[in-house]
Amino acid sequence: MNEQDPTTAGREVTPSSGHGTAVRLDDGHHVGGGGIPERFTNPGLPTHVPRMADLTEEAAARAEKQVAALFSLSIIATVLFVVFYFLVDIDQTVFVPGIGMMNASHLSLGLTLALGMLGIGLGAVHWAKTLMPDEEVVEDRHPMRASDESRARVVSELKGGGESSQITRRPLIKYTLGGALGLFAVPLLLQVGGSMGKLPQKSLSLTFWNGGPSGPGEEPTFKSMRLMKDPENEPIKASDITIGSVVHVLPEGLLDLEHGVLEEKAKAAVLLMRLEEEKIQSQKEKDWGYQGIVAYSKICTHVGCPVGLYEQQTHHLLCPCHQSTFDVTQDCKVIFGPAKRPLPQLKITVDDEGYLVSAQPFREAVGPSFWERG
Repeated sequence: MNEQDPTTAGREVTPSSGHGTAVRLDDGHHVGGGGIPERFTNPGLPTHVPRMADLTEEAAARAEKQVAALFSLSIIATVLFVVFYFLVDIDQTVFVPGIGMMNASHLSLGLTLALGMLGIGLGAVHWAKTLMPDEEVVEDRHPMRASDESRARVVSELKGGGESSQITRRPLIKYTLGGALGLFAVPLLLQVGGSMGKLPQKSLSLTFWNGGPSGPGEEPTFKSMRLMKDPENEPIKASDITIGSVVHVLPEGLLDLEHGVLEEKAKAAVLLMRLEEEKIQSQKEKDWGYQGIVAYSKICTHVGCPVGLYEQQTHHLLCPCHQSTFDVTQDCKVIFGPAKRPLPQLKITVDDEGYLVSAQPFREAVGPSFWERG
């Protein structure tokens, strides 16, 4: 195990880290930069094979143009993203062979964003594989605290690395890479500022309680609707609601829709509860309930989870997703958790037959809070 390496015997080797003095390897050992004798072993690195870009300037220039072309592809795709973002309507659809109908906005923005990322990624990989140094080297381990000379050498090596990457010699790569990375920030800013299309729209402000289905651009006329048990779809009399009970309700006629039932149900779901009237401390200008019966949106104002856990003794509603807690006795204001707005209240009364009906729609948008709301 201690036989002498014939390729190194009798030769002087200076540690590549620059520390210590050269020693002979006649005995098969050498002294590292820290002065600690250690067994010399062949690191087993493969023989370096020069690339075409290493041999001829023509090949290097060709690789430079290929890298620049990939970065330019990213620039073009990013510009197209911005164009499609403003020109393609969020509701527009397009037929894609083999797939079917797709949202044109999502398709165009997704493809251009993917091409923008792909151009930067492939350009960086091709640059590294064709122009940057690819030779593997082994250096002796140096002490944890390097000398001032070594630190200065690191700075010099870093500068040399920048030069060896040829970015200073290849201005075409430098400028196209800067353009690709700079422009690629634009889609990210647009998504943050514009939320990938239209802002929350009127769909969060208009529910079935406004008078019926709320399609794009429609302003339904309000009409009083009976509160119907979900899923029985039966009207509810005020006398049927006992103190401490909770009933899941929907507006009259919603379950009879042929299309869009789930979307309308998700926005119009309401919780109906009855409390002792003296415990209700409403801050609203008028009584929005009826003889202690109150109705609130079932959709949490944090991220839209269904609020369905009611604690009868404390009169608290709890969202099971993130533990936002609402006090029913105080207009469902938030008393704990990440939600920032109270649950919207549905004003209710009774009709001539004693059935509970809506007196007006929600005055504010239901569901999660946003920076801006429709």
